[in-house]
Order: sequence, then structure tokens, then C-alpha cells
Amino acid sequence: MIQELERVALTVDLPAYQLQDGDMGTVVDITSDGTEYTIEFFTLDGETFAVVPVGATQIRRVGGHEIAHARVMSA
Repeated sequence: MIQELERVALTVDLPAYQLQDGDMGTVVDITSDGTEYTIEFFTLDGETFAVVPVGATQIRRVGGHEIAHARVMSA
């Protein structure tokens, strides 16, 4: 089970938040039944870009053999 403060990646695009499959964020809250998570997404400058509620199937753990990808976010 994914834990609070764990780094995760999206498994879907969330266009309403300008987020894409593979974007990484940090779990900041989990519902008591573990079916929904609140994920905070940051820019590389450490600024919060979005705080988003997602379902358990919309995120996955990030592995040690993955490479992060940077892209420019629109304002």
C-alpha cells in the first residue's frame, strides 16, 4: 500500500490540472479506506504546482530504475 509522503507517479493524464501520465508528486493525505489520495506536485524550484485528489488506480509507486523527465508548465 502506498504511504503518506511517498513519491508516486500518475498513471493517467489530468488535463484539468495540466498534469500528464508519469508526472511525479508526493502523497500528502490518504483516506481511511486507502482508496483515495491527495498528491502534491512541485516544480523543480520547489514551488507547489497543484494539489490533486486521485483514486488509487491513478497513481503508482516510483521505482529506483526510473528516470525523471522535466517539462515546462504553462502559467
